[in-house]
Amino acid sequence: MSYSVNGVELECDEQGFLLEPDYGDEVVEVIAAAEGITLTPAHWEVIHFQREQYREHGHTPNFRNLLKGMAEIRDGVDSKALYDLFPMGPAKQAAKVAGLPQPLGKGGY
Repeated sequence: MSYSVNGVELECDEQGFLLEPDYGDEVVEVIAAAEGITLTPAHWEVIHFQREQYREHGHTPNFRNLLKGMAEIRDGVDSKALYDLFPMGPAKQAAKVAGLPQPLGKGGY
């Protein structure tokens, strides 16, 4: 499996996560479309948060830390709001749409 972005094939694993991070906005749009997600400003907030965490820590946050971090950025963010944005699991699906490698680890990432 791979994604084609601006004529370039980006390699991904069998679950659709990129093997190497890509921080371009075009990749987000391509992966979101493949996931059936219509991007809104709220999606972009989560995507930017995930990317920032990946750059700083080398991994994305687990759901609990994603929820806590997003609640600090914007009032009214709760687990339902995140699942409304990323119904297949906010921590993993947001990382995928953000163009980041698959989060790994037992009980968190």
